[in-house]
Amino acid sequence: MGGLASLFLTKLVTGRLKIISSVISVAKNSWALKVKGLSKSHNGTVAVAGVELEVEYGEVFGIVGRKSTGKTTLIETIEGLQVPDQGEISILGLDLFSNSHLLRERIGVQLQKPSFCGNLKVIELLRQFRRYYVKKADTEALLEDTGLSEKRDVYIKHLLGGQLQRLALALALINDPEIVFLDEPTSGLNSSAAIQVWQIIDKIKSEGKTVILTTKSGQEAERLCDRVCILNAGRINEYSMAGDNRLLESND
Repeated sequence: MGGLASLFLTKLVTGRLKIISSVISVAKNSWALKVKGLSKSHNGTVAVAGVELEVEYGEVFGIVGRKSTGKTTLIETIEGLQVPDQGEISILGLDLFSNSHLLRERIGVQLQKPSFCGNLKVIELLRQFRRYYVKKADTEALLEDTGLSEKRDVYIKHLLGGQLQRLALALALINDPEIVFLDEPTSGLNSSAAIQVWQIIDKIKSEGKTVILTTKSGQEAERLCDRVCILNAGRINEYSMAGDNRLLESND
């Protein structure tokens, strides 16, 4: 084995050991996600202002708000896709900024508007993404769980909106993550397609994973979430247990 290959394997094994060590060191009463004083601006316009969040292990937590209230900026900053102006982010007991390389192995991300190569087949894209991770989910099981088994050999350019959203969910789960971030997972879908996505999220929760999602729909938040926060102009106005219609009605 060449020197570079040996070095790569050494780093890979070391990284896996660090991940295992980090899991063991996380206290049972700690939070799956903890955000303190998070702020982010775009060209002088405040998108997120002093957000504080605590999300428990195994819960589905919803960030609810109308269009242009800062939901996408907030979740993408938490995921590490955008750099905050200030604030602290801890995921699975690890500081995001000093442990991003470890956390990428342990989180799953679905973007609001994912873009795929239409000339690949569904199974080809899943296998390609699977290669990027040390921990890997079973692709056939993912296809089954997301209702895409019959589309496994179909070119992505031929998929419909709901099928594309389910493919995005499958990709977010390709590394069998402990925490999953979903940015408006049913945006633009009809009610039938949305219900299919809801059922997938139910299954994710049943496996003990933590789910953090954004949505404009109070109905969706009430259906899926254990707790929600209401985001308005980049600030959290309210926290609520799901089912509190007083807080959710204004967001439908």
